[in-house]
Amino acid sequence: MKLVRGAWKLLVGIKDALVLLFMLCFFGALFAILSARPNAGAVTDGALLLKLDGTLVEQASPADPLAAFGGGTPIKEFQTRDIVRALDAARSDARVKAVVLDLDRFMGGYPVAVAEVAEAVQRVRDAKKPVLAYATAYTDSSYRIAAGASEIWVNPFGGTLFSGPGGSRLYYKGLIDKLGVTAHVYKVGKFKSAVEPYILTQQSPEARQANEALYGAIWGQWQEGVKKARPKAQIDPFINQPEAVVTAAGGDISLANERMGLVDKRGDRVAFGKRVAQIAGADTRKPSGNFKSIKLTNWLEANPAKTPGDAIGVITIAGEIVDGKGGAGTAGGDTVSELLLKGLAEKKLKALVVRVDSPGGSVLASEQMRQAILQAKAQKLPIVVSMAGLAASGGYWVSMPADVIFAEPNTITGSIGIFGLIPTFENTLAKIGVTSDGVRTTPLTGQPDLYAGTNATTDAILQAGVENGYRRFINLVAQSRKLTPQRVDEIGQGRVWDGGTARQLGLVDRFGGIDDAVAEAAKRAKLDPAKVHALYLTKQPSFLQTLFAGLASGGDEEESEPESGGDVFARIAGDRRAVFAQALGDVRRMAQGSSMQARCLECGAFGPSAATMRADARLMDVVLAKLGFGL
Repeated sequence: MKLVRGAWKLLVGIKDALVLLFMLCFFGALFAILSARPNAGAVTDGALLLKLDGTLVEQASPADPLAAFGGGTPIKEFQTRDIVRALDAARSDARVKAVVLDLDRFMGGYPVAVAEVAEAVQRVRDAKKPVLAYATAYTDSSYRIAAGASEIWVNPFGGTLFSGPGGSRLYYKGLIDKLGVTAHVYKVGKFKSAVEPYILTQQSPEARQANEALYGAIWGQWQEGVKKARPKAQIDPFINQPEAVVTAAGGDISLANERMGLVDKRGDRVAFGKRVAQIAGADTRKPSGNFKSIKLTNWLEANPAKTPGDAIGVITIAGEIVDGKGGAGTAGGDTVSELLLKGLAEKKLKALVVRVDSPGGSVLASEQMRQAILQAKAQKLPIVVSMAGLAASGGYWVSMPADVIFAEPNTITGSIGIFGLIPTFENTLAKIGVTSDGVRTTPLTGQPDLYAGTNATTDAILQAGVENGYRRFINLVAQSRKLTPQRVDEIGQGRVWDGGTARQLGLVDRFGGIDDAVAEAAKRAKLDPAKVHALYLTKQPSFLQTLFAGLASGGDEEESEPESGGDVFARIAGDRRAVFAQALGDVRRMAQGSSMQARCLECGAFGPSAATMRADARLMDVVLAKLGFGL
């Protein structure tokens, strides 16, 4: 009995210890979460610190509860409108002595988002408020934002090189042939290059022509923006002859940057912090190199979006368009439609703005969302579409109910075309001596047959379905844009356009951002634009998501830290890794497409969403592990 009693006491002791440990962890995590919650009362005099360690997005994904425990650093997402609001509020607030742009780990965004933040930075500088930017190595996107700063700092061991949009894509035709895989492609549009990697070994002349025009327009707008913000900087030599400029500086890239006026100061993070402290005051509680700062989350809490007057509903269609419910960073047909229909039923909306930031995806889901938008039109609400960085393929399809379409000059849009892709493996199986056979009662029995291939009947039906979808797409555009179907077919064919060209072609009506679209919607509803507010129709985060979001953002943004953004070589290596991960992700997305697709594959070259980047990175890790290269 003594042994039993002793064992029982041991088990009770273990139980009590585990309960105590759990309670300590729970209350510790709860304290950390509550401490990390935004606090408007914590805003005091100092420098507004914008530490953009992640990507700019149109709509942030819900917090992943597992990300906080999964190891590694999750990719942060910053809503562009939040950053712009923070900067605009800083212009006239005396508590903000300066704005600090920490771009060491900035991972970019679509050109429109980057330009919007850059313009907001310029507005702060124009208001005679100091703006200081720092990075070990600037990318094209981060430099576009930093160009508006009054002081640009770079680490002496870092530096900046400009690459411009473009680069290589993978083509899988040779591999597919070796494996014996047959790629059955059904498409309409000679510029619809999304399927080219599976049927060609290199870019088609049509795709090259379209991409050169698109990339050239976007790159030209980048250069124009940088030169306007920093007119004395000698950008052209660094773009056209970087080897000569760097060699002349003895291989010191940061020195070459300084000589050409691209940066103002070279120094490490401590030196930069001391410079900010001269303006905003030093934080005497922390080591040298720190300064009095205002956290972004607290600043946003102290400066909420204004909500005067009537509500103009804003439904956001951001990310890849998918069937059913949309996960993080995707626009699910069911999810978006339910949000919109619920908003129409419950909110007293006076007009609707559709904010689009999508490369497209499922035709079925795109049509589902278009039908939901038409319900707003049936209620006599004015419909205004506001295109953000990307509104191509399915992203253009959902824009068709609009009374007017706004875009930016560097919006990527068009790609009016449809395709379908089905792989079959009859030749692959034949290589290893496997054959197939069976009984068929109709021409469509077992079709499409992954083991024996498709037959002529199936191919004819699927191609006819794609062509019918394209005709419907063409007619929708023709009716909406008041063009003839023949004209839409000429400018369609799957070709992608920059916003400036799209406006000339009649695919969009005006240049402007989300504020312009809301103002136009108000006017069409016979309301004063100054007396309305945007009401975003979004799914509210769950209690757990709110808690974990606070935990994820609970890091000390004010604390000075070691150099960690990486130099030029680290940036280049990181970019190439991301390109490879994206290529693997593109293969998966194409193979898993469950319906006809209206998707712009080349649009990913300008910066996929953080959710897409996370998924692609996980896929690459799995592939490398399978190949024996696990990290």
